[in-house]
Amino acid sequence: MKITDFKVLTFDVVGTLIDFETGVLEAVRALGGDKARQATDDEIFQPYLRGRAKFYGRSSSAMKDVYLSLAAETGYRADDATADAFQLAVLRWPAFADSVAALARLRRNFRLVAMTNADRTAFSAYAETLGNPFHDSVTCDDTGYAKPAPEFFAFNKGRQSAAGFRQSEILHVAQSQYHDIGIARELGYATCWIERRQGLQGFGGTPEPREVTKPDFHFSSLKQLADAVDAEHALDRKVAA
Repeated sequence: MKITDFKVLTFDVVGTLIDFETGVLEAVRALGGDKARQATDDEIFQPYLRGRAKFYGRSSSAMKDVYLSLAAETGYRADDATADAFQLAVLRWPAFADSVAALARLRRNFRLVAMTNADRTAFSAYAETLGNPFHDSVTCDDTGYAKPAPEFFAFNKGRQSAAGFRQSEILHVAQSQYHDIGIARELGYATCWIERRQGLQGFGGTPEPREVTKPDFHFSSLKQLADAVDAEHALDRKVAA
């Protein structure tokens, strides 16, 4: 199996292309007061995850309540103005340093499709941050479900089929074992794990999976994926020469 055997790359966005962990940590420490500034990453991520589990609605509106839940649990600054500022910061989460350039390279050879638990409003902000590289996109607003629900993948499968692409022509690219890699593999998709936390302990701001699923392809950055595609094409040209 080669990466260049595929025609469509479907992407998780938040965590794979957008560095939400840095966004969460910087916003909490900037807004939460002295105690928040001194908190470790895990001391922020764990109450963040519990807050997100309680307030799992649209990311462009629910994150205010996520912050208030986190702040109530930790003793960080908790008022409506601070929560509103955290909500606004969610729309300004940064891209990983390699995302924009790597997506531009991959777009030369593949149909790029975003598959994100972000809602349409939040995704619009992230797409702009990423340089608007996608040919198509599917959000939780479109599907009525959030990954890892199989229905999310079923919606996109139908959408790409209508565009003329078979499931066997799709490679799903994601960071989250919990939301993406495990369920995509169960559903018969080829998978590419971008292990953004390679070398770090734990799962950070992402829920822990029941088990770590072995993917078909495994890289620690999106640049490595783009490099691998270029290497495959170079080898094909050499063989054909």
